[in-house]
Amino acid sequence: MLIPLFVSVVPVFLFLGALVLLDSYKLIALRSILLAVAAGAVAAVAGYFVNISLMESLGLDLKRYTIYVSPVVEELLKAAYLVWLLRRNKVGFVVDAATYGFAVGTGFAFLENIYYLPVHPNPTIWTWFVRGFGTALMHSGTTAIVAMISRRLLDRAKSFRLSLMLPGLAVAIVLHSLYNQFLVAPLLATGLIVLVFPYIVMFLFNQSERQTKSWLGTGFDTDQELLRVMRAGQLSDTPTGKYLSGLRASYPPEVIVDMMCLLRLRAELGIKAKGILLMREAGFEPEPDPQIRGKLEEVGSLEQSIGRTGMLALKPFIHTSTQDLWQINLLDGTRR
Repeated sequence: MLIPLFVSVVPVFLFLGALVLLDSYKLIALRSILLAVAAGAVAAVAGYFVNISLMESLGLDLKRYTIYVSPVVEELLKAAYLVWLLRRNKVGFVVDAATYGFAVGTGFAFLENIYYLPVHPNPTIWTWFVRGFGTALMHSGTTAIVAMISRRLLDRAKSFRLSLMLPGLAVAIVLHSLYNQFLVAPLLATGLIVLVFPYIVMFLFNQSERQTKSWLGTGFDTDQELLRVMRAGQLSDTPTGKYLSGLRASYPPEVIVDMMCLLRLRAELGIKAKGILLMREAGFEPEPDPQIRGKLEEVGSLEQSIGRTGMLALKPFIHTSTQDLWQINLLDGTRR
Protein backbone atom coordinates (compact mmCIF):
# COMPACT_ATOMS: atom_id res chain seq x y z
CA MET A 1 0.00 0.00 0.00
CA LEU A 2 2.94 2.36 0.51
CA ILE A 3 3.80 2.71 -3.17
CA PRO A 4 0.19 3.43 -4.28
CA LEU A 5 -0.14 5.88 -1.38
CA PHE A 6 3.06 7.68 -2.39
CA VAL A 7 2.20 7.85 -6.09
CA SER A 8 -1.40 8.97 -5.55
CA VAL A 9 -0.94 11.68 -2.91
CA VAL A 10 2.65 12.95 -2.87
CA PRO A 11 2.75 14.69 -6.31
CA VAL A 12 -0.04 17.13 -5.50
CA PHE A 13 1.58 18.05 -2.16
CA LEU A 14 4.90 18.61 -3.93
CA PHE A 15 3.21 20.94 -6.39
CA LEU A 16 1.54 22.82 -3.53
CA GLY A 17 4.94 23.21 -1.88
CA ALA A 18 6.34 24.59 -5.15
CA LEU A 19 3.57 27.22 -5.26
CA VAL A 20 4.41 28.31 -1.71
CA LEU A 21 8.12 28.60 -2.58
CA LEU A 22 7.35 30.58 -5.74
CA ASP A 23 5.59 33.28 -3.69
CA SER A 24 8.39 35.75 -3.00
CA TYR A 25 6.18 37.82 -0.66
CA LYS A 26 5.12 34.83 1.48
CA LEU A 27 1.53 36.05 1.44
CA ILE A 28 0.10 33.00 3.21
CA ALA A 29 1.21 31.54 6.52
CA LEU A 30 1.70 27.78 6.84
CA ARG A 31 -1.19 27.58 9.30
CA SER A 32 -3.54 29.13 6.74
CA ILE A 33 -2.40 26.68 4.06
CA LEU A 34 -3.00 23.73 6.37
CA LEU A 35 -6.47 25.08 7.20
CA ALA A 36 -7.23 25.26 3.48
CA VAL A 37 -6.07 21.66 3.03
CA ALA A 38 -8.30 20.62 5.94
CA ALA A 39 -11.23 22.51 4.40
CA GLY A 40 -10.70 20.55 1.18
CA ALA A 41 -10.74 17.28 3.14
CA VAL A 42 -14.02 18.30 4.81
CA ALA A 43 -15.43 19.08 1.34
CA ALA A 44 -14.42 15.57 0.21
CA VAL A 45 -16.31 13.98 3.12
CA ALA A 46 -19.37 16.11 2.37
CA GLY A 47 -19.07 15.28 -1.32
CA TYR A 48 -19.09 11.55 -0.60
CA PHE A 49 -22.43 11.70 1.22
CA VAL A 50 -24.01 14.20 -1.19
CA ASN A 51 -22.97 12.17 -4.24
CA ILE A 52 -24.29 8.90 -2.76
CA SER A 53 -27.61 10.54 -1.92
CA LEU A 54 -28.01 12.32 -5.26
CA MET A 55 -27.05 9.33 -7.39
CA GLU A 56 -29.72 7.24 -5.68
CA SER A 57 -32.41 9.93 -5.91
CA LEU A 58 -31.66 10.86 -9.54
CA GLY A 59 -31.48 7.25 -10.68
CA LEU A 60 -28.39 7.83 -12.86
CA ASP A 61 -25.75 5.24 -13.60
CA LEU A 62 -22.21 5.93 -12.37
CA LYS A 63 -20.85 7.07 -15.76
CA ARG A 64 -23.55 9.67 -16.45
CA TYR A 65 -23.50 10.86 -12.85
CA THR A 66 -19.71 11.44 -12.85
CA ILE A 67 -19.98 13.40 -16.11
CA TYR A 68 -22.99 15.62 -15.43
CA VAL A 69 -23.60 15.84 -11.67
CA SER A 70 -20.54 15.08 -9.53
CA PRO A 71 -18.40 17.85 -11.12
CA VAL A 72 -21.04 20.41 -10.09
CA VAL A 73 -21.36 19.02 -6.56
CA GLU A 74 -17.63 18.73 -5.94
CA GLU A 75 -16.62 22.09 -7.40
CA LEU A 76 -19.32 23.86 -5.37
CA LEU A 77 -18.20 22.17 -2.16
CA LYS A 78 -14.53 22.98 -2.79
CA ALA A 79 -15.41 26.60 -3.61
CA ALA A 80 -17.32 27.11 -0.33
CA TYR A 81 -14.13 27.80 1.65
CA LEU A 82 -12.92 30.18 -1.08
CA VAL A 83 -16.16 32.16 -0.76
CA TRP A 84 -15.49 32.58 2.97
CA LEU A 85 -11.88 33.69 2.35
CA LEU A 86 -12.77 36.18 -0.38
CA ARG A 87 -15.75 37.59 1.50
CA ARG A 88 -13.57 38.32 4.55
CA ASN A 89 -10.82 39.96 2.43
CA LYS A 90 -8.25 37.31 3.32
CA VAL A 91 -7.08 36.93 -0.29
CA GLY A 92 -5.28 39.98 -1.63
CA PHE A 93 -3.80 38.89 -4.94
CA VAL A 94 -4.13 36.25 -7.65
CA VAL A 95 -0.94 34.57 -6.43
CA ASP A 96 -2.34 33.76 -2.98
CA ALA A 97 -5.75 32.96 -4.51
CA ALA A 98 -4.02 30.26 -6.60
CA THR A 99 -2.27 28.86 -3.52
CA TYR A 100 -5.44 28.81 -1.44
CA GLY A 101 -7.40 27.16 -4.24
CA PHE A 102 -4.71 24.57 -4.89
CA ALA A 103 -4.50 23.81 -1.15
CA VAL A 104 -8.26 23.19 -0.92
CA GLY A 105 -8.10 20.92 -3.97
CA THR A 106 -5.11 19.11 -2.47
CA GLY A 107 -7.05 18.28 0.69
CA PHE A 108 -10.00 17.07 -1.39
CA ALA A 109 -7.83 14.89 -3.66
CA PHE A 110 -5.84 13.51 -0.72
CA LEU A 111 -8.89 12.20 1.11
CA GLU A 112 -10.52 10.94 -2.09
CA ASN A 113 -7.41 8.96 -3.06
CA ILE A 114 -7.05 7.57 0.46
CA TYR A 115 -10.64 6.32 0.17
CA TYR A 116 -9.96 4.67 -3.20
CA LEU A 117 -6.81 2.85 -2.04
CA PRO A 118 -8.56 -0.16 -0.48
CA VAL A 119 -11.74 -0.19 -2.62
CA HIS A 120 -10.44 0.29 -6.19
CA PRO A 121 -10.96 -2.95 -8.19
CA ASN A 122 -7.82 -4.54 -9.71
CA PRO A 123 -5.54 -1.48 -9.43
CA THR A 124 -2.14 -1.26 -11.11
CA ILE A 125 0.68 1.21 -10.61
CA TRP A 126 -0.67 3.13 -13.63
CA THR A 127 -4.02 3.46 -11.87
CA TRP A 128 -2.36 5.30 -9.01
CA PHE A 129 -0.22 7.29 -11.42
CA VAL A 130 -3.39 8.55 -13.11
CA ARG A 131 -5.01 9.34 -9.76
CA GLY A 132 -1.90 11.05 -8.37
CA PHE A 133 -0.78 13.06 -11.38
CA GLY A 134 -4.14 13.31 -13.16
CA THR A 135 -7.16 13.27 -10.85
CA ALA A 136 -5.41 14.92 -7.91
CA LEU A 137 -3.92 17.71 -10.04
CA MET A 138 -7.28 18.12 -11.75
CA HIS A 139 -9.04 18.66 -8.42
CA SER A 140 -6.38 21.10 -7.23
CA GLY A 141 -6.11 22.85 -10.58
CA THR A 142 -9.84 23.45 -11.05
CA THR A 143 -10.18 24.91 -7.55
CA ALA A 144 -7.15 27.13 -8.17
CA ILE A 145 -8.81 28.31 -11.39
CA VAL A 146 -12.00 29.21 -9.48
CA ALA A 147 -9.94 31.20 -6.98
CA MET A 148 -7.83 33.01 -9.59
CA ILE A 149 -10.72 33.99 -11.87
CA SER A 150 -12.84 35.11 -8.91
CA ARG A 151 -9.97 37.20 -7.51
CA ARG A 152 -9.50 38.87 -10.91
CA LEU A 153 -13.20 39.73 -11.18
CA LEU A 154 -13.35 40.99 -7.59
CA ASP A 155 -10.43 43.32 -8.32
CA ARG A 156 -12.72 45.19 -10.72
CA ALA A 157 -15.74 45.23 -8.39
CA LYS A 158 -16.45 47.62 -5.55
CA SER A 159 -17.50 44.88 -3.13
CA PHE A 160 -17.83 41.12 -2.86
CA ARG A 161 -20.70 39.60 -4.83
CA LEU A 162 -21.39 35.89 -4.91
CA SER A 163 -22.27 36.11 -8.61
CA LEU A 164 -18.61 36.94 -9.37
CA MET A 165 -17.72 33.38 -8.36
CA LEU A 166 -19.89 31.88 -11.12
CA PRO A 167 -17.56 32.36 -14.14
CA GLY A 168 -14.67 30.59 -12.41
CA LEU A 169 -17.00 27.84 -11.19
CA ALA A 170 -18.36 27.35 -14.70
CA VAL A 171 -14.85 26.92 -16.13
CA ALA A 172 -13.90 24.48 -13.35
CA ILE A 173 -17.06 22.40 -13.77
CA VAL A 174 -16.57 22.12 -17.54
CA LEU A 175 -12.92 21.07 -17.16
CA HIS A 176 -13.83 18.59 -14.42
CA SER A 177 -16.60 17.11 -16.56
CA LEU A 178 -14.35 16.82 -19.60
CA TYR A 179 -11.72 15.03 -17.54
CA ASN A 180 -14.32 12.58 -16.24
CA GLN A 181 -15.41 11.77 -19.80
CA PHE A 182 -11.91 10.55 -20.68
CA LEU A 183 -12.17 12.03 -24.17
CA VAL A 184 -8.60 10.88 -24.55
CA ALA A 185 -6.87 7.91 -22.93
CA PRO A 186 -6.44 8.35 -19.15
CA LEU A 187 -2.65 8.31 -19.33
CA LEU A 188 -2.68 10.89 -22.13
CA ALA A 189 -5.10 13.11 -20.17
CA THR A 190 -2.79 12.85 -17.17
CA GLY A 191 0.21 13.77 -19.30
CA LEU A 192 -1.59 16.84 -20.68
CA ILE A 193 -2.45 18.02 -17.16
CA VAL A 194 1.13 17.54 -15.95
CA LEU A 195 2.56 19.40 -18.96
CA VAL A 196 0.02 22.21 -19.39
CA PHE A 197 -1.14 23.17 -15.90
CA PRO A 198 2.28 24.18 -14.50
CA TYR A 199 2.78 26.61 -17.39
CA ILE A 200 -0.64 28.18 -16.83
CA VAL A 201 0.06 28.64 -13.12
CA MET A 202 3.54 30.06 -13.78
CA PHE A 203 2.09 32.57 -16.23
CA LEU A 204 -0.53 33.72 -13.73
CA PHE A 205 2.04 33.81 -10.92
CA ASN A 206 4.31 36.09 -12.94
CA GLN A 207 1.41 38.40 -13.75
CA SER A 208 0.38 38.55 -10.10
CA GLU A 209 3.95 39.28 -8.97
CA ARG A 210 3.98 42.31 -11.30
CA GLN A 211 0.58 43.39 -9.98
CA THR A 212 1.84 43.13 -6.40
CA LYS A 213 4.96 45.17 -7.17
CA SER A 214 2.83 47.86 -8.84
CA TRP A 215 0.43 48.03 -5.88
CA LEU A 216 3.32 48.22 -3.42
CA GLY A 217 5.07 51.02 -5.29
CA THR A 218 2.01 53.20 -5.92
CA GLY A 219 0.46 52.70 -2.48
CA PHE A 220 3.75 53.26 -0.63
CA ASP A 221 4.40 56.58 -2.39
CA THR A 222 0.83 57.81 -1.83
CA ASP A 223 0.80 56.97 1.87
CA GLN A 224 4.26 58.49 2.43
CA GLU A 225 3.29 61.74 0.73
CA LEU A 226 0.13 62.06 2.82
CA LEU A 227 2.07 61.51 6.05
CA ARG A 228 4.73 64.00 4.98
CA VAL A 229 2.29 66.87 4.39
CA MET A 230 0.34 66.09 7.57
CA ARG A 231 3.47 66.12 9.74
CA ALA A 232 4.68 69.30 8.08
CA GLY A 233 1.34 71.02 8.73
CA GLN A 234 0.77 71.50 5.00
CA LEU A 235 -2.38 69.43 4.65
CA SER A 236 -4.55 72.51 4.07
CA ASP A 237 -2.64 73.23 0.84
CA THR A 238 -3.44 69.80 -0.64
CA PRO A 239 -6.64 68.63 -2.38
CA THR A 240 -7.33 66.43 0.65
CA GLY A 241 -7.03 69.39 3.04
CA LYS A 242 -9.24 71.59 0.89
CA TYR A 243 -11.84 68.82 0.72
CA LEU A 244 -11.83 68.45 4.52
CA SER A 245 -12.18 72.21 4.90
CA GLY A 246 -15.27 72.04 2.74
CA LEU A 247 -16.78 69.52 5.17
CA ARG A 248 -16.56 71.91 8.14
CA ALA A 249 -20.01 73.28 7.37
CA SER A 250 -21.56 69.81 7.55
CA TYR A 251 -19.72 68.20 10.46
CA PRO A 252 -18.72 69.27 14.01
CA PRO A 253 -15.06 70.21 14.58
CA GLU A 254 -14.39 67.05 16.62
CA VAL A 255 -15.54 64.87 13.69
CA ILE A 256 -13.22 66.73 11.31
CA VAL A 257 -10.34 66.09 13.73
CA ASP A 258 -11.29 62.40 13.86
CA MET A 259 -11.27 62.30 10.07
CA MET A 260 -7.75 63.72 9.94
CA CYS A 261 -6.59 61.24 12.59
CA LEU A 262 -8.13 58.37 10.64
CA LEU A 263 -6.38 59.40 7.43
CA ARG A 264 -3.06 59.59 9.27
CA LEU A 265 -3.50 56.20 10.95
CA ARG A 266 -4.59 54.48 7.74
CA ALA A 267 -1.52 55.87 5.97
CA GLU A 268 0.79 54.68 8.77
CA LEU A 269 -0.73 51.20 8.74
CA GLY A 270 -0.56 51.04 4.96
CA ILE A 271 3.16 51.82 5.02
CA LYS A 272 3.66 49.22 7.77
CA ALA A 273 1.87 46.48 5.79
CA LYS A 274 3.77 47.22 2.59
CA GLY A 275 7.01 47.29 4.55
CA ILE A 276 6.29 43.77 5.83
CA LEU A 277 5.84 42.50 2.26
CA LEU A 278 9.05 44.18 1.09
CA MET A 279 10.99 42.59 3.97
CA ARG A 280 9.56 39.18 3.13
CA GLU A 281 10.57 39.62 -0.50
CA ALA A 282 14.11 40.30 0.73
CA GLY A 283 14.05 37.08 2.77
CA PHE A 284 13.36 38.52 6.24
CA GLU A 285 10.43 37.90 8.56
CA PRO A 286 9.73 41.06 10.61
CA GLU A 287 9.00 40.81 14.31
CA PRO A 288 5.38 41.51 15.36
CA ASP A 289 4.81 45.15 16.32
CA PRO A 290 3.08 45.33 19.74
CA GLN A 291 1.62 48.75 18.85
CA ILE A 292 -0.29 47.47 15.81
CA ARG A 293 -3.20 46.05 17.78
CA GLY A 294 -3.76 49.38 19.54
CA LYS A 295 -3.65 51.30 16.25
CA LEU A 296 -6.14 48.93 14.63
CA GLU A 297 -8.48 49.33 17.59
CA GLU A 298 -8.09 53.11 17.31
CA VAL A 299 -9.00 52.92 13.61
CA GLY A 300 -12.18 51.03 14.50
CA SER A 301 -13.03 53.54 17.22
CA LEU A 302 -12.48 56.50 14.89
CA GLU A 303 -14.63 54.96 12.16
CA GLN A 304 -17.42 54.45 14.67
CA SER A 305 -17.08 58.02 15.95
CA ILE A 306 -17.12 59.48 12.44
CA GLY A 307 -20.23 57.52 11.57
CA ARG A 308 -21.51 56.03 8.36
CA THR A 309 -22.27 59.37 6.68
CA GLY A 310 -18.84 60.74 7.56
CA MET A 311 -17.13 57.61 6.22
CA LEU A 312 -19.02 58.02 2.95
CA ALA A 313 -17.77 61.61 2.79
CA LEU A 314 -14.19 60.31 3.27
CA LYS A 315 -14.57 57.61 0.62
CA PRO A 316 -12.49 59.48 -2.02
CA PHE A 317 -9.47 59.34 0.32
CA ILE A 318 -9.99 56.02 2.16
CA HIS A 319 -8.55 53.15 0.14
CA THR A 320 -11.13 50.36 0.00
CA SER A 321 -9.75 48.14 -2.76
CA THR A 322 -9.53 44.45 -1.92
CA GLN A 323 -5.77 44.75 -1.53
CA ASP A 324 -6.11 47.65 0.91
CA LEU A 325 -8.71 45.79 2.96
CA TRP A 326 -6.56 42.66 2.86
CA GLN A 327 -3.55 44.47 4.32
CA ILE A 328 -5.58 45.13 7.49
CA ASN A 329 -5.85 41.36 7.93
CA LEU A 330 -2.08 41.11 7.39
CA LEU A 331 -1.42 43.58 10.21
CA ASP A 332 -4.08 42.10 12.45
CA GLY A 333 -2.11 38.90 12.63
CA THR A 334 -4.89 36.72 11.18
CA ARG A 335 -2.56 35.55 8.41
CA ARG A 336 0.33 34.57 10.63
